[in-house]
Amino acid sequence: MIFRSRNNVHSLIVTLYLCIFVIIVESFVPSSFSSKKWGTTTKIASSNRLQTKNSFGSVLHSSGCDCCDDDGNSISNSISSDVDAEAIPVEWQGEVLKVLKTVIDPDLNRDIVTLGFVQNLKLDVNNRAVSFNVELTTPACPVKEEFANDCEQLVLALPWTKSVDVTMTAQDQSATADNANTSGMANVGAVIAVSSCKGGVGKSTTSVNLAYALQSLGASVGIFDADIYGPSLPTMVTPDDDMVKFIGRQIAPLQRNGVKLMSFGYLNEDAAIMRGPMVTQLLDQFLSVTHWGSLDYLILDMPPGTGDIQLTLTQRMNITAAVIVTTPQELSFADVVRGVEMFDTVNVPSIAVVENMAYYEVEKPPPVQPRKINEDHLKSIIMEKLMSKNKQLKFSSDTATSSDNDNDGDNTVIENLAEELVAAVLAETKNNDDESSIALKQEEPEKIRIFGPGHKVRLSEQWGIEHTYSLPLLKNIAANGDSGTPFILEHPDSSQAKIFKDLAKTVASEVSKIKFSGSNRPEFMYSEDMNLILIDDYDMIEPVELRMKCRCASCVEELTGRQILNRKNVPANIKPLRMYPTGQYAISIDWSDGHKSLYPYRQIRAMLEEQNEYDDDDDEETETIEVPKREKVML
Repeated sequence: MIFRSRNNVHSLIVTLYLCIFVIIVESFVPSSFSSKKWGTTTKIASSNRLQTKNSFGSVLHSSGCDCCDDDGNSISNSISSDVDAEAIPVEWQGEVLKVLKTVIDPDLNRDIVTLGFVQNLKLDVNNRAVSFNVELTTPACPVKEEFANDCEQLVLALPWTKSVDVTMTAQDQSATADNANTSGMANVGAVIAVSSCKGGVGKSTTSVNLAYALQSLGASVGIFDADIYGPSLPTMVTPDDDMVKFIGRQIAPLQRNGVKLMSFGYLNEDAAIMRGPMVTQLLDQFLSVTHWGSLDYLILDMPPGTGDIQLTLTQRMNITAAVIVTTPQELSFADVVRGVEMFDTVNVPSIAVVENMAYYEVEKPPPVQPRKINEDHLKSIIMEKLMSKNKQLKFSSDTATSSDNDNDGDNTVIENLAEELVAAVLAETKNNDDESSIALKQEEPEKIRIFGPGHKVRLSEQWGIEHTYSLPLLKNIAANGDSGTPFILEHPDSSQAKIFKDLAKTVASEVSKIKFSGSNRPEFMYSEDMNLILIDDYDMIEPVELRMKCRCASCVEELTGRQILNRKNVPANIKPLRMYPTGQYAISIDWSDGHKSLYPYRQIRAMLEEQNEYDDDDDEETETIEVPKREKVML
């Protein structure tokens, strides 16, 4: 037993020496050599990557592993030798994605990691450089520069990073397009209809400049002039090459500065004398034989009206959203109503209204540059006057027998006095000129509203359309429309071009909401048993309270905002007979008293918040006061 114990001790000592020897050898031999000599290659099924185990069971990672560099060395081990730098964590991807989760898409209201926007995340271990792509819903995203800057700053704030490369990309619009029924439009991402129910309001001008504004944001864009009877596109946009070409059996669109163009006027300069059914067939042929290729947005310049041609286009082209163009006159407001109702009939949301020719700008005169004062000439005039006055005084006084030295002294005093007067005059003149120049520079052009104040407030309060844009009556816009060069191309830095670019940003943002986050319309349902209107199954509001909030011209004075509707005239048991959405942002209600109301969703949400606060106050008082029973409006 003792001999065996001694043998065991000797065996243990030998084993320990061998372990120490192997450890020393591995510390001097490269990992790639040691893995070949001392290890056996095994495949890990869970990760499908090759890893190497040595004879003691430790894992030697090979190249291709996420936590190893190109030589198969562990990232954390390879960096730990750098005393001055922070060690790169093994789960560096998780840290990067964690900080990027703080970047929120303002349209979809979710972070870019959850939305799957962050792709191709990589790390260069030697340079500590992180690179990744941010794939947005549209190349015309108005906040892509903010995204790129936020992502870069957040990742650079990590202690183990030295540089960040953020590449902004966009999703393939053709993957989400639903225009397979029209072969030429198979790769068109979104169709934006620019419409008006009356001709001559600037619809084609808006279509053309909106298209080039979207292109300036980085999108690929096309314009389709759907007005067969009176095509405007050939006059407003002169293509780079007016030769019509074919791709197989399809027509290749003409182009101007990269924007694709198609109009019946490019193919036929004569008048289109044909009946409605023939026009519909012609439009079908145009849609099927025009080879648009891959486009992010196709701007559809609709013909005026709400007839058969317009309905056919909306159904045939699967329009994504609509922009309504109008003018400030009262008669044009009715056209906005008709336009929104037409598109709502075919489930096309109206996302913006452009009020064209809203005002006329009168430029203020430029600042008047003050004339430079000749100081020497002013000084001589002042001295001459003073000396003349001095002589008159001396002549009339009893001390007329003064010496020459006295005269010289008087002249010196007069000269000094003249210099002081010149300095005072110059200083006062300079102050007045500076104040007048500042006042003139701060004045902006005067806006004269020739056709009235417009309807932006009514559109916001009654219809809930928040995206409204006013365009001025400008000579250059009309001149560019007649010359064949879009206004925004010739005047890209003007204030009017900024309006078109703001409209383009709104279109890109709203289309992303529609396509990638679904409809934001709340659901309304009336419960006759409780006599309550249910909103999204958990909010409730009393019909009589909602009826009293009607903002139409019969219930509220338009100019003062004073309520005309008297609560005594509203039946206590009033109820909705029909509730249906109108446009993208409002709901129409037909009441049992015969009245029809239109409520923006924003107004109803504000009512719920206000009544919920009132109910919270009631709940606090229930400890000491018995509150009468009432239905609670929940938010």
